[in-house]
Formats: sequence, C-alpha cells, structure tokens
Amino acid sequence: MIKQKILVVDDEKSMCDFLEIMLQKEGYEVISTTSGEKALALLDNNLYSMVLTDVKMPGTDGFEVLRKTKEVSPDTAVIMITAYGSPEGAVTAIKEGAYDYITKPFRVEEVKLTIKKSLERSNLIRENVRLRQAVEERYKFWNLIGKSPKMQRVYELVEKVSQTKANVLVTGESGTGKELVAKAVHYNSARKDRPFVTLNCGAIPENLLESELFGHMKGSFTGAIANKRGLLEMAESGTLFMDEIGELPLALQVKLLRVIQEREFKRVGGTEDIKVDVRIISASNQDLQQKVAQGGFRDDLFYRLNVIQIKLPPLRDRKEDVTLLTNHFVRKYSADTGKKVEGVSPEALELLLGYDFPGNVRELENIIERSITLETSPTISERHIRSYLNERMISKSIPPSLEIPAEGLDLNKVVEDLEKAFILKALEHTGGIKKKAAEILGMNFRAMRYKLAKYDL
Repeated sequence: MIKQKILVVDDEKSMCDFLEIMLQKEGYEVISTTSGEKALALLDNNLYSMVLTDVKMPGTDGFEVLRKTKEVSPDTAVIMITAYGSPEGAVTAIKEGAYDYITKPFRVEEVKLTIKKSLERSNLIRENVRLRQAVEERYKFWNLIGKSPKMQRVYELVEKVSQTKANVLVTGESGTGKELVAKAVHYNSARKDRPFVTLNCGAIPENLLESELFGHMKGSFTGAIANKRGLLEMAESGTLFMDEIGELPLALQVKLLRVIQEREFKRVGGTEDIKVDVRIISASNQDLQQKVAQGGFRDDLFYRLNVIQIKLPPLRDRKEDVTLLTNHFVRKYSADTGKKVEGVSPEALELLLGYDFPGNVRELENIIERSITLETSPTISERHIRSYLNERMISKSIPPSLEIPAEGLDLNKVVEDLEKAFILKALEHTGGIKKKAAEILGMNFRAMRYKLAKYDL
C-alpha cells in the first residue's frame, strides 16, 4: 500500500528531526528540510499528502510554502506551526488554504490528532469525488440481467473470478455490458471497499493518456500547471478498469507491462518510483489476438491481461433476455422521469423481440428511455418502437458517402423514389392502414393522401 508522504519544513534542525521521527513511528513517509527555498523545490518535484511548515523562517517563509503547495497540488493538506501565534495569522493561514494553525509549544498527541484528521478529510474529499463520478454505488450480480444459459455461465465465471487476484479481460461487442461485468467482479471481491477507477483508452487523446494514467509533475509538459496524481494512484488497493484496451498506444503498453510486473511506475516528468497495488480489469470489443498477430498489441501484455477472459454474448444471441431487460429499463426510467409507465404493449414487445439490436443492451436501454420520454399512456405503444425502428431503417438505407455520377443525376427523381419506397414500406408494416402509415412516417393524414395520389398508390 502507498504510504502517505509528509513534507516537514522548519528552520530549526531539532524540530525537523523530532517531527520526522514522530511521524515515521506513526507510519508516514517523511521528508524534512530546514530551508523554505528547498521546500519549494521539493514541492515541484514530488507529490505530498501533507505539508507541515513553520511560519517564520529566514528567506522563504511558511506562507510562501503554503501558496506554492496550493499552486502545484491543490488537494495537499497544509498545517502551519509557529511560536508567534496570533489570531490574525491564523485567519490569514486558513483563508489561504491551510487546514489548521498550531502554536508552539504544542502537545505531541494534539499534533498527531490534527494530522490524522487532516489526512482523513483529504481522503474523504477524494473519495466523495470518486463516488459522485460513479453511476451506481454498488454492483451486485443482479445488475447483470439475464436468465439465458449464456448469461448464467457469465454469472458463474464472475463469481469465481471475484474471489481471485487475477487480472481479467472482458470481451464482447459494444453495448453488451463490459463495464457492468468489471464492476460486478470488483464489488464482489475483497477490494470492494476500495476505489473502482475507470479509464477509457479510446476516449482520451494519445498525448494526454500517459498523464491520465500515471499522473505528472508540474512543468513536465505544456499545460502541466500543477502536480497531478494519475488514475493508477487513485485506484490504490482497488481496481483499475481499462476500457477499449486495444486502443492503448504501443509506447504505453510497455509502461503498463512494467506496472503489472514490477508493481511500480513513475509519473510523467517524475524521478520517483511509486509502488502500487492495483488489480487491472481490461475490456475490448476488438479481437486482441488478431491485433497481436498484426503487431498492434504486445503479446506479453496480452497474456498478462488475459489471465481470465469473460466473453459477453450479443443480445441477438440471448433473445430470451429481451423481455427481462425491457421490464428492468421500464422500471428504471419510469422512476427517473416520474412517469407511471408500467410496461410495453404486446405489439411493442413483439417488435423488440424481432429486432437484432446491433447496439446490444445499450441500444435497448436507449429505446426504452426514449419511448418513456415520449409516452403519455401507462403502456409503451408499438408506435414509439416502430418509429425508432423506421428511423434506423432510413439511416441504414442512405449510403455513408454519396457519389454523383459523371453524367449527373435527377435529384428530384432520386428523392421521389426514396419517398415512394418508404411509403410502401410503411403501408406494408401497417397492413395497408393509411392513417397508421402516416403516423409512423411523421406525416399528417392529409399529406399522406396527397403523396398516395401523386405516386398513384
């Protein structure tokens, strides 16, 4: 486990030595200096959980140390110590960001307690930030919804893997619930009370990804205006979930391999080796073995990450779960929107059961959320489901890149042919009922009658 590091600054060598010995006995890693100027340099090159500084020192005083600390690492706690205590000095210190202001002579137990409370407060602030970012507080097996045999096998594997320390690779198409599986493994493991931290390797520009993962020191690159802890440190004693691991650049793959093998790393621009205890769960919708064969992913890293693989089936291969998932999302979004939607009509469910869901569970969730938002009755009607499916059909029918022939084209005719095709498709869906066909095409009935007459339908 990473020890909390404290910087002690006091121009009296005896006070530095006393505080250093006392704090080391309490289990902290301690760096001390009798120079304010040296303290500023140390703050530039290291990251501390706390700074304990004297106020009056020759040259650079404690207030300059306080300001520098808050500049390079805003979440580092600072406690000021002085033999010349005054109410004005205490107020100034607190206003500028100090946690507390202690006067000499002080009682040792009082200082120990103040340091402990300050570090607990800093940890609590960081933990609250992490919790606010989490979508759910806890993920148990029942958040992975499905009664199909394929999902039952996933549950069994998640339960077994949760009791081990092995790294896990979760594979499957986009939208199948890979992050849910990762959270189920974490929150059912011995690490459940420690952080679960997520990094999407495909969502962060390559030049920022290293800093996000390992952290950085102030001035290590343009824009590095303060020291920053990386996600590996934030995940200490917990789990780091690396989504879209196949997008990790080769240069960072080497560094991640070192973390797994040596359990240590350096921040960007840093010189210090930082020990870390983190379980890595990675996920990919790519064929990583094929990527290894093509030279786009390191084989040694692949085998380190792929100790145990959990493969999620696409929704089209477990259609028996569609009804269960639909009811779950109806309950969820009815509560979120405050609407009293109790379910879906048999006709709407039939449409869902006949759909292949290229976007998997995420797409089904989107359909239900959208339908509940638009629905005014207690049951989701087929109208909303059919409207979505028609939009999908239209978007698929339009080619991604339109080529104009060298001889040109008749745009009006192309548009009319497309319009006629969709009217015919809508009539086919509604069994020839023109009013319903108009509804699913978003037209009023008068416009529909005009189009039918125009195309002699």
